Order: sequence, then C-alpha cells, then structure tokens
Amino acid sequence: MAVRGSGKTGYATFFIYLVVVVLLNVAGMTMFFRADLTSGKVYSLSAASREVVSTLSEPLTVKVFFNSNLPAPYNAIERYLHDLLGEYAVAGNRFFNYQFYHVSGEESEEARKNQELAESYGIHPVQVQNIEQDEVKFQKAYMGVALIHGDVMETLPTITSTDGLEYRITSAIRKMNNKISALLRLEGSVQVKLILSSSLRAVGPYLNITGIPDLPSKIGEIVDSLNKKSFGKLAFSHVDPSMSPDAGAAAARYNILKLAWNEFTDRQGRAIPADTGYAGIVVEHGSSFETLDLIEVIRLPIFGAQYHLTEMTELEKALSETVDDVININEELGYLADHGTHPIGGPPPGFVQEEQQEPLTSLGSLLNEEYSLHEVSLSEGGVPEGFTTMVIAGAKENFTDHELYQIDQFLMKGKNLAIFINAFNEVNLPGQGGIMGQMQQPLWMPAATGLEKLLSHYGVTVRQSFVLDENSYRQKVPAQFGGGERPIYFAPIIKNELINKDVPYLRNIKGLVMLKSSPVEVDDQKLKDSGLTATELFSSSERSWEMKERVNLNPMAISPPADETAFRSVPLAYMIEGSFPSYFAEKPVPEKERADGQGSDDTAVEQHRKEDIIDMSRVRGEGITLKTGKPAKLFVIGTSEILKDNVIDEEGNTPNAQFVMNVIDYLNGREQTAVMRSKTQRFNPLRETSPSVRTATKGVNIAGLPALIIIAGAVFWGRRASRKRMIQKMFSQ
Repeated sequence: MAVRGSGKTGYATFFIYLVVVVLLNVAGMTMFFRADLTSGKVYSLSAASREVVSTLSEPLTVKVFFNSNLPAPYNAIERYLHDLLGEYAVAGNRFFNYQFYHVSGEESEEARKNQELAESYGIHPVQVQNIEQDEVKFQKAYMGVALIHGDVMETLPTITSTDGLEYRITSAIRKMNNKISALLRLEGSVQVKLILSSSLRAVGPYLNITGIPDLPSKIGEIVDSLNKKSFGKLAFSHVDPSMSPDAGAAAARYNILKLAWNEFTDRQGRAIPADTGYAGIVVEHGSSFETLDLIEVIRLPIFGAQYHLTEMTELEKALSETVDDVININEELGYLADHGTHPIGGPPPGFVQEEQQEPLTSLGSLLNEEYSLHEVSLSEGGVPEGFTTMVIAGAKENFTDHELYQIDQFLMKGKNLAIFINAFNEVNLPGQGGIMGQMQQPLWMPAATGLEKLLSHYGVTVRQSFVLDENSYRQKVPAQFGGGERPIYFAPIIKNELINKDVPYLRNIKGLVMLKSSPVEVDDQKLKDSGLTATELFSSSERSWEMKERVNLNPMAISPPADETAFRSVPLAYMIEGSFPSYFAEKPVPEKERADGQGSDDTAVEQHRKEDIIDMSRVRGEGITLKTGKPAKLFVIGTSEILKDNVIDEEGNTPNAQFVMNVIDYLNGREQTAVMRSKTQRFNPLRETSPSVRTATKGVNIAGLPALIIIAGAVFWGRRASRKRMIQKMFSQ
C-alpha cells in the first residue's frame, strides 16, 4: 500500500484510513443488515412469520441443539438457523429469545449436559453419513430445535434440510399460541381415563405382554408431566371394567379394544378361567373425545395374532397430540365424509376396497398438522357451524335437493367451498378377463351427482371429457417390454408459464401434474350479472385435446389426433369469489327425504297427531333461505385424483402437495402462510426454448468465449502498440 505525502502528513492519513476500516468492520459486526437477492425471498422472513412473533405476549425461547463440523449437506443448516432466528429476533419483540447449545463430543462435561438436556426435550441423535478420504463413516449428530413458550413446548426433533424450515418454526409458534389460548379459555378439565381391566393380568404373560400391573402408575406419571405443560387442565382416572359393569358398558361405548379368551390350562397345570378384558385410554372434554390403544394387535399369516404393549415414549407423544385434537387448538376444516368421497386420513372402520374410494392418507396427515378436521355427514346431520371452509373430494353418490340446499346455504353464509369433482366414475367389471388373460379395462361412466346443477347456477361447468396432453408424464417401460418411455397422455404436465403468477399463493409453484382431469369453464356473462370474479389458476398446453364419449385410458390405445384443429389449451381450475346467488332463491325449502328414499317421513307426524302432541320438527320457517350470500370463495377443479397418495407426498414438499395446501389456506384466509410454505419450492425447471435458440446458445458457449479472448487480446495488443509508438515519438524528438 502506497501512502502519498511525506513525513507526518502521510502517516496521519494512513492512520485515519486504518481507523475508518476498523470502525466499518465493527459496525458490520454489530449492525444487522442483509440483502436477499433470491427471486422467492428464500432468506427473508415472510409476512406471516413477522406477524406471529410480533404479537408474542409471553417469553418464547428457542433452544438449538446442533453438532458442529457436520458433513455436507448438513453443515449449512446451522448457519441458516443462525440467520433465520436472527431475522425472527429482529421482527419479534423482547419476548423472543434463542440460544445455541454445544453438543459435540463426549469428552466435554458441558457437551454431555447439553446432550442430556436435548434428550429431555425429545431430541435424540441421528446417524449421518460422512465420506472422508474415500472412506464411508457414520456419526451420531444432534440436529433439533426445542421451542418453549410458557409451560407449552414444541420440538422439531430432526432437521435434515433447510426446505420449509421457516414454515415449520412459524407453524410451531402459532400452534403454541393457539394451545395457550385454548387452555386458558377451557371450562372444566380434560379427562384422561385409563380403561384397563384387571383380568388382563392373568393372561398378560401368555400374550407376551408384561408390565400390565404397572400401567396405571406409569400413565399417571405421563399425565402429570403433561399437566405441567397444560396449566393443570388434565385430570387422570383409572377405570377397571372387571370391577364395575358400568365401566364395561362405557368401554364398549368408547369402542375400546376388547380381548376375550376361553378357559385354558397353562404349562404348570394352572387353570385360567374364561373372561374378557378392555385396554385403552379415552381423552374427553365435553362432547368431544378421542381414544388411544394401549395394546397393538398384529395379525401374521402363519404365527397368528401378536400382541405388543405401546411404548411409553410413543404413548406420551400420542397423548399430547390427542389432547390438542380434543381441545381444538387448530382452526376447524370441514370435510364431506359421505356420498362416496375419498376417506380422509385412512380407511374407516369396516373399510372394503371394492366399495370405498382410495383413502387420502398423506393429505389427511398434512391437513391435521394445520387444521382440526371435522368430518361432515349431510345424510345424517347436515353442515354444522364452526368452520369456514368445507372440502368435497370426489363425491360419487347423488345429492338430494335437501343436501344441495345445505351446501348452497353454507356458501350463502360467506363460507367457502373446495370442490374436487370427477366428470366420470370408474366402474370395474368383476369376474371378467381380457384377451389372453389380460385384465378387463374399466368402464368410465358419466357422473351426475347433482353438484353439477349447483355449480352451473353459479356460472361454472365441468365438461364431461378428459384432457389429454402431449406435454405429459412419461412412464419408463421395463427392458423386457422394449424399454424406453411411454407418454401417459391423461397425466398432463402443467408448465410454469401456464400457471397464473398473478395469484400470490401460486407464484412459487413452478409446475404441476394433473391426473384424469376435466376442463372447467365459466359463464362470463352469468358471473358478471352476479358480480362474481373468476380467476383461472392454470391450464393445459396448446398441444392438448379432449377425449369424450367413448373413454379408454389404456396408454397403449391412445394417440394424438391427426386433426390439428383438435389441439387447444383449456382451463383446468378456477377460483370464484364474490356474493353468490342462491340456487334455491325462488324455490321452496326442500324437505329431508326418508332413508328409504320414499319422500318425507310422515309416520312420526301421524303418531304425534294421534297422541295430540305438536311435532316441532314439522314447524317451518318462512323466508329463512338466504337468496344472496355474503362474500365467499369457491374453488373448482375437475379431478380428485391429484389428492391421492401417489401424487401428494407425506412431507408435503412436492408442487402438487403445496398447491392443494395453498388453496385450502387461501380459502381459510391464510394467504401469507401459503406464500411462506411454497417459497422454498426446489422444483425449478428450465424454460423451454426453440431448437434454433438452443443451437445459437450452444454455439455462443462453444465459440463465444474463445472469440471474446481473441478480441480482448487484440484490444490490449493495439493499446500497447499505440503506447509504444507514442513513447518512441516522444524520445525521437
């Protein structure tokens, strides 16, 4: 470094520069400033996160347990956590605190204590793979976070990626806030009842179940531990059905696991009398209750039934989650559970594959993390109050006018609907085989449930056809069948440019896969007359066409049409918003039909007449139909196939999973949460270009760099030659 000037002046200037540089570095270390240049603002806190932490009224502490010197890709997670929690601290108030704990190594006393602390929070070490000097090694590492808010705690026990980390932390904070609010306003106690028959002690050893006599005390300790984190709102009791007939009746009412055995003689010649026993836990508050199994029954083909006692650590976690469900700490979400819709979260009791649709296990798991699912039965009790959105997924059975009236009035009240409707029903032909032993192809019968006329009145129509697309998913063909790829035309790939980027909750969704989807069209004039606005969410490509009437989805039998006029882009999903006109505005209120479908049930009325008693159920209200609704939202898409487990992953990381969750969040007024969820979406395909552009780009990459070097060399050579001539001219004079 050269310092101009001479003597003391030069040294003084150098000293001033040095002080300025040091002060700038100190300011950079103490003043937090960061510029996020990513398109999705991946490294900036979302508006939803800022809102959650800025409204804290009690201290919230985040304790991070992370090993240092982890191999890639885990080594970047701790640094990301530092930056992310720093953003939370800036956006939050004085109640937000975070601390990193040293857990590396066994030789340090501090590390051992921190490891014990982590495990007390339910954060256990996981095995990670490390490759050093061409040798694969495995090491145990702590990679978890504990969030403590008052007496309530949430843990993220294993963090192996930065994807969706902000969403997980914000969701945990929101869940704790909701739980504290729910517990504080709770009237009475949450009853935790252990229903355990003492008769099971006699047969426990023969079922390989040990420790039954100790269960009441162990479960009591678990409830006491949870009670400290639940403001003392839990009340534990032990009920023995063997000692009380009333307890046995209660156990049967709660559908508790019942074991029955005949009289037998053990190996020592002791006679064990025939008896029955119940084992289970009931969590109950008011009219709401949930049950937990204490004994897991596994039926094996050769060995028969095997019995296992639930692990206490798993039971504590399940009990905590069950308490959350019973007190409804999350916002409620309605889901239509009858009319042949997909079972949500798993098969119902008595599930028969031939009669029921495929259960939506992954979707149910994702929804249960954010909402309290409320299954709605229109045929039994109608649409209850308490939630703002109801999902109808793949209904197959006809709706009566009374049931359509309930759906219509739900929308009129300013509530929202998400309808995943199928234009066709798949009908399998049992007992029939195809040629040479091949399976018979299913029939696709047009579906008509009654929802169609309701949607048509609102200005939306789902056409009875399937959208096929040349831009579709390609299935790999096994080598024994010729190899290569086979296009599955009924699984269109929705590319980034076909997704409406003006919609915030779709802005980070870069691609989707549809399955057996039908076109959705809107009546612009009807929508305009009703004051409704329709937003097209995405559409098929220009190389798509429709299959109507004779539907055959065998990939081997489908080929693109020869007529180029058959190809066109069609909308596949719409969001309709505004004040909807009622379908029943000028119609009488439909009566509820009898279970046998023979019209209204007048038997009870006649009986009341004979007894000279007024039947209040027959008293009608005049003018109760809402003819024009409050502002509401209606989402319509022509398929329910995109909700199945083969499309939606359990972690919710795929674009399809995030799209469905974002739509439901938007309907529930949580648009910022939807934006936050998808901003780390890693699916980011390249934009397709024409062959000429690709050729030109390749040519520039191959020849462009050498050409630039040659041009730069020529410029520098010319400048040096010019300078040389100028110097020669100066000295020649």
